[in-house]
Amino acid sequence: MNSKLYKDHLSKLNNKLINDFDARISNDFEKDKIIYSNFWKNCTKENSNKKEIRGIIEITKKIFLQNYSANIYNKITNNRNKFIKIDELVSTANKIVPYLTPTKAELQRENKKFLKDKEGIETDQGLFLSSVLSNKLEGNHLCHSMLLPTELALEKEEEFTKTNKVQFDGASVEKFGKHVIVTLENGEYLNAEDERTLIPLEAAIDLALLDKNSDIAVLRGETVRHAKYKGLRTFGAGINLTHLYQGQISFLWYIKRDMGAVNKVFRGLASKYYGPEESLFPLQEKPWIATLDTFAIGGGCQYLLVMDHIIAEKGSYMTLPARKEGIIPGMANLRLWRFTGDRIARQAIQNGLTIHSDSTEGKLICDEIIEKGTMDEKLLKTIDAYTNSGVVGSASNRRAFRIGQEPLDTFRKYMSAYCHDQAYCHFSDALIKNLEHYWNAASRPVK
Repeated sequence: MNSKLYKDHLSKLNNKLINDFDARISNDFEKDKIIYSNFWKNCTKENSNKKEIRGIIEITKKIFLQNYSANIYNKITNNRNKFIKIDELVSTANKIVPYLTPTKAELQRENKKFLKDKEGIETDQGLFLSSVLSNKLEGNHLCHSMLLPTELALEKEEEFTKTNKVQFDGASVEKFGKHVIVTLENGEYLNAEDERTLIPLEAAIDLALLDKNSDIAVLRGETVRHAKYKGLRTFGAGINLTHLYQGQISFLWYIKRDMGAVNKVFRGLASKYYGPEESLFPLQEKPWIATLDTFAIGGGCQYLLVMDHIIAEKGSYMTLPARKEGIIPGMANLRLWRFTGDRIARQAIQNGLTIHSDSTEGKLICDEIIEKGTMDEKLLKTIDAYTNSGVVGSASNRRAFRIGQEPLDTFRKYMSAYCHDQAYCHFSDALIKNLEHYWNAASRPVK
C-alpha cells in the first residue's frame, strides 16, 4: 500500500532519484530509517523542481511516520518514562532519524527570513507532531508533558512565594490575598501575543496555579500605548501579525501555546507522578476569571473559551478573524460552538462575524456586562463572591464539565489534525496575501 500511495503521488518528474525510490515499509525500523533518511538527504541536493520535490519529501515522511512515529517517540522518551517538551522532541527526532525534522542550524537560517521567503522546512515538525499525537498512548503522554510546569516558572517559584509578584518580559503575576492576577504585557502591540510573550505568559500562569495559598486566578491585559486606545486596557489582540509576516513567529509557537498556556488554564497543571485524568489525583487547577476590556481578538478570544467567568465592559467585542488571516484559530473550532451553537461559531470563524459582548450571542459567552470604568470594582466583587462561597466546588465542577465536554483524548485528536493543517496554513501563499491585503503587513517597520 505504501508503495502504491507513493507512486500515486509522483508528479511527472523526469528524475531518476524520485522514480526509482521504493517506498515499501519492511517493518524493520533500523533498515527503513536508513533507506528513507538517505532518500531525503539526496532529495535536498536536487536543484530543480524544488517545489515538486518538496511535495515528494512530505508524502514519504507521512508514509514513514504513519508506521514509525510511535517507535521514534518511545526511543526519545524511554518508552514514555521521560517527559520531553516539544522543542526538544522535534530536535531529538532528527538525531534518531536524520533529515526527518529540521536541525537547529537549519532553523536558525530559516528564522532570519521573512515568512514569504521561507522554504517551509518547519512543516516537517508539524507532520511529526501530528503523527505522534495520532497515537493514543504516545499522544496523551505528549499532552501530559506539555501540562507540566515550565522551567522558568520553577526557577521563579521561590521568588513568587517570598514577594507575591514576578515580573517577566511580556507578562506578570501578582498575588492579592486569595486571588492571583496574571497580566499579558505587550501594550506596544495592543497586547498581541508573539515569541516574546509566549513562555513568560505560560510561566505566569504556572505560578498562579502552583500557588497553594490562593483560590482563584484572573487573566487580563495591560493598559496599551496605542494612540487610538490610549489609557485603555485590551484583553488581547491575538497573534502579532506584524511579527508573523516578518517571519518572527515559528510554527511551533502555535503548538506550544495551545498545548501549554491555554490548556493549563483549561485543565490545570499536571504532575509527573500521575496522569492528567486520574480521578484520585486531580490536576492542580483553579477557577479563572477574565476581564474583557475593549476587545478580545483571535487568540484573546480563544482564551475566553477556557475561562470560568468573563466580565465584559459595554462596547467590548470578540472576533476570530481566521478567514482574513488564513490560519486555524487555535482550539476555537473545538470550543466556540459549545457556547454559541454551531451556526454562530461557523459565522465567527469562517465569515468574520464580530460578536459584541452585550449582544444576544455575546451574552452566551460573557457572564456579566458592566459599565465602562467599573471593571476593577466589579472584579473584586466577583472574586469575593467566589471565595466567600468556597472554591472547592468550583474547581470540582469545572473538572466535571471538562470530562463531558473535552476529555484529553478529544483534545489529542484535535491537536493531531491541527499540527498537520496549521503547518500548511502557516506557510501558504494565501496567508501572505491576506496579511498584505487585510493588514498592510508589507509596510510595517521591522523592529
